[in-house]
Amino acid sequence: MTTQETRLGDIGERELTRHIQGRIPRAEVPVGVGDDAAAVNLTSPALVTADVLVEGVHFVRDAAPPRLLGRKALTVNLSDIAAMGGVSRHAIVSLCLPPELELSWLDSLYDGLLERAAEVGVSIVGGNVARSPGGIVVDVTLLGEAEHPLLRSGAHPGDLVVVTGELGAAAEGVALLRQGARLHEDGQLSTTGVWTESSAEALETCLRAQLDPRPPLALARSLAERGLAHAGMDLSDGLSSDLAEMCRRSQVGARIEVAALPISPAVAALERARGGDPLPVALHGGEDYELLLAVDPTQFGALQELAGVWGVAVCGIGEFFEGEPAVHLRDDEGEHPLPVEGHDHFRAEGFEGRRE
Repeated sequence: MTTQETRLGDIGERELTRHIQGRIPRAEVPVGVGDDAAAVNLTSPALVTADVLVEGVHFVRDAAPPRLLGRKALTVNLSDIAAMGGVSRHAIVSLCLPPELELSWLDSLYDGLLERAAEVGVSIVGGNVARSPGGIVVDVTLLGEAEHPLLRSGAHPGDLVVVTGELGAAAEGVALLRQGARLHEDGQLSTTGVWTESSAEALETCLRAQLDPRPPLALARSLAERGLAHAGMDLSDGLSSDLAEMCRRSQVGARIEVAALPISPAVAALERARGGDPLPVALHGGEDYELLLAVDPTQFGALQELAGVWGVAVCGIGEFFEGEPAVHLRDDEGEHPLPVEGHDHFRAEGFEGRRE
């Protein structure tokens, strides 16, 4: 018999595996959970992506409610498939877990995973569990399909640099977590940390962006089907880093306007309150999971109209040009090269070492 306090080491691998399998709904696939491998059918070219969330690098256990962590673990993969204009179909979830972890924590993680999967029509068809000598690792592999995948390498000189949504909130959320702000499992604000209640709305916006991101999945698929973008990728490592990567892959330069950047109002308010500058957060912060697109100017109106159908804001922030694959920033002082300062796993110091 298990209870909320039951630890994984008390029940062992096989019982744990059976417990997880019992939670996963039966998928409409030839072979689902329970065999050595799953068997699935795809009708279009397959897209395959994998992303891993590592304790101490991507999250701190007492700052990330497990339900929200489960949602995010799937969402960061959904964002990759969507950025290529695809639709996600099947997921495989592998977990490395310390034996002292309580089963209730694992159940909450799966609550989030299964909830997010149900929202987007993804079936979990397999995975693995292993003992971790240290922290928790949540590894998700996602299969999708796209008839005509949207690549990073298609930007043309003269295309607009376009982003969806707002920038900076997720990175601001990391700073807030380090200052003691927290969300409940349901995504509502539980603790303001060093901040006062007057900042509650901005705090909740940024914490949700970090802990429970919501990429524009439907818009991404729709614009790819209509051929409204020449290139696309998701904003995961930061605008400066990701735009530089699109320029490199497309062999074009890019120029963006500071005045056009859709900086999150919540970020602007919190940075002003702390005496900081929201611009670096928006440029370099990362984990926005919005779309970065190269769009022909003649198609931008159609893109705006389509985005309006899905309730997503789109913003032209600059243009691509023929030249060295680098990014330039234009502000009140003129135009100058934009340094690449987005997230880099092997240069970063982990979750605890990210920006204040």
